[in-house]
Amino acid sequence: MSVGVALGLILLSGLAHTAMAAPSGDSRVVGDVQIYMGILPAELVRGHPQGHTENSMHGGQPMARGQFHIVVALFDVRSGRRLTGADVSARVSEIGLAGSQKNLNPMEIAGTESYGNYFEMQGNGPFRISLTIRLRDRAQDIKVEFEEQHQ
Repeated sequence: MSVGVALGLILLSGLAHTAMAAPSGDSRVVGDVQIYMGILPAELVRGHPQGHTENSMHGGQPMARGQFHIVVALFDVRSGRRLTGADVSARVSEIGLAGSQKNLNPMEIAGTESYGNYFEMQGNGPFRISLTIRLRDRAQDIKVEFEEQHQ
C-alpha cells in the first residue's frame, strides 16, 4: 500500500489507537469544521525511491527514532466538502511540558489537500497535540486539542 493511500485511510476513518508501529488518528468537530488528525511513525514513510515526493516533504524525512508524521484534513460538516487553503500549526508536547510548535505544510494526498509535518514524540506519552487552524473565510482561528498515547 502506498503512503498516500495509507494516509488517506487514516484521515478518512478516524482510526482508534492501535500498536505503536501502526497509524493512529482521531477526529473532532469544532463549529462546522470536521478535523481529522492522523499520526504515522516516520519509519512508515521511509524507503521510497529517490525523487519520490515523500522523501523531501517537510524538509526531508527525519532519521532519528521517535519521530512521527502528523497529518490533518479539514472538511465542512454541512456539505462534506474538503476545506483547503488553511494555515495550520501544531504544538506537540508531553503533558505538562512546553513541547515544540511547527506549521503543518500543505501536501497533496490522492489529489486532495491535507497538512502535515514531523514531530518528535519519544516514549509512550501521553502527548498533547494542540492545533490552530486559520481558514480564509473565518474571523477567528479554530483551536482544538488531541491526546496521543503510544501503545
